[in-house]
Amino acid sequence: MTNRRWMQIVSVTACVLCLWVTTARGAEVVVAVAANFVPPFNEIAAEFQKVTGHVVQSSSGSSGRFYAQIKNDAPFEVFFSADGERPKLLEDEGLGVKGSRFTYAVGRLVLWSSDPNLVKDEQILRDGTFQHLALANPKTAPYGVAAMQSMQKLGVWDSLQPRLVMGENLGQTIGFIDSGNAELGFLALSQVLDPKIKGKGSRWDVPENLHEPIKQDVVLLKKGEKNPAAKALMEFMRGPQAFAVIERYGYALK
Repeated sequence: MTNRRWMQIVSVTACVLCLWVTTARGAEVVVAVAANFVPPFNEIAAEFQKVTGHVVQSSSGSSGRFYAQIKNDAPFEVFFSADGERPKLLEDEGLGVKGSRFTYAVGRLVLWSSDPNLVKDEQILRDGTFQHLALANPKTAPYGVAAMQSMQKLGVWDSLQPRLVMGENLGQTIGFIDSGNAELGFLALSQVLDPKIKGKGSRWDVPENLHEPIKQDVVLLKKGEKNPAAKALMEFMRGPQAFAVIERYGYALK
């Protein structure tokens, strides 16, 4: 066998092996995930990868910041927002695939402290027996809007202004509490049901009539329109495996 023939055989074999590996691994999808949904999404993504072979690459942050990044050509293919407004805007602006958007969860707001004796109910906000209260910035994070609305309804928003510490997203907000820079803060129920902190600290579940519903929408972005992994993830989110995880983390389903 000539060297040239041998090299041809090696080249063809390498191509076949490369194709087999790609097929076995599935495709890859790049996802933007609102900070409140990170704990359940990590579980859902792991199950999705196991079932489909597709690979998920995710980034977490505030919905407002992701919206701006997507408008500026960020490589995301699926966007899990903490609200319904931004996914709809992306659809209207031609950056989201028309008809792909749906509500994947309805969030719950809680007031939480790592101190097991600090939070009993809303009275802690009226008494003000703390130095700092953390919340996500209402300008970029829907849970921050819900926290602001709740404090306004309770009549404590103005009086608590000097004590507020604002994170860009809920990940930063819980970081303020963990680090001791704030004694308590408004978080998503899903965060305090994360197995890493579940059962720790003290919390008050904010009544839903104190704020507008936190309807969280997902949208397939134009960059993922032809990606089978992106489409498969959207479909997986409508299935019983995803539903079970979402409900376990305290979300309501639409």
